[in-house]
Amino acid sequence: MLLRQIEYLLAVVENGNFYQAAEQCHVSQSAISQQIKKLEEELGVKLLKRHNRTFSLTPAGEHFYRKSLVISGDIRQMIRETKRIASNDHAVLKIGYYKGYHGNELSEAISMFSEKYPTVDVQIIVGSHEELYHAMENGSVDLALNDQRRAFSDAYNNEILAESKIFIEISSKNPLSKLQHVETEDLKNATCILVINQAARNEEQEYYETIVGLHGDFLFADTIQEARLKILTGQGYMPVDMISEQVWFDTTVCRIPLTRNAQPVKKTYCAFWKKDNSGFYIEDFANILKACF
Repeated sequence: MLLRQIEYLLAVVENGNFYQAAEQCHVSQSAISQQIKKLEEELGVKLLKRHNRTFSLTPAGEHFYRKSLVISGDIRQMIRETKRIASNDHAVLKIGYYKGYHGNELSEAISMFSEKYPTVDVQIIVGSHEELYHAMENGSVDLALNDQRRAFSDAYNNEILAESKIFIEISSKNPLSKLQHVETEDLKNATCILVINQAARNEEQEYYETIVGLHGDFLFADTIQEARLKILTGQGYMPVDMISEQVWFDTTVCRIPLTRNAQPVKKTYCAFWKKDNSGFYIEDFANILKACF
């Protein structure tokens, strides 16, 4: 049994047809079909039921497919680790991101980068705006995904990625949840829940008071899950950044656009890295990240 045959079977199942699987594997359609038949002959079982131009997995095929996914993942990890061991002084890319960012773009970019450069060790750090700034200054972070809170510095590469809108998450039992949008003034008697570590609480509260315009009491949580439990028990609302439109399914918590003077409240997200610490991997990761946004 060849690993290549397993790779072909995975491609056929994931693409749903032999033609696209052949394109993905850069071989002919007949080559993929022949190799899967050889695999079935070697195993002595049918893996696929062929129905004219379509197919389905047999029970044995379903089992083999599931196990093959595990094997494929293990082999990829083994290859990455082997290359890293061989390189000894392998490259390290240290990425930081703002704790208030909850999008999928960063994880997509990291996945794409790691696939492209399997020997580069990607390390992730999360922090407040100021913590990430100081981490870049002292070299413990190479590139930071952060919102813009000060004028751009000439000492940094400042890559604008996207503009986000601020929404609030609030209990569906709260009367404000019936509004199409919520003005900052409407929240003056409500408690704002911020997800931030203890050391950065004053900094984050000051930003939401002076820049965003939220006034009233503030409550803090270490995780989003903790914050949402506070929302469900009627303790307040949580501001969240939304970079792209996302479908919201939770019926117990409502997500509503935040406005000030009838205009959406926005943030600008950027990738920052020091010009004197720029390099191939940092710049390529920044390009991948920008494409994901």
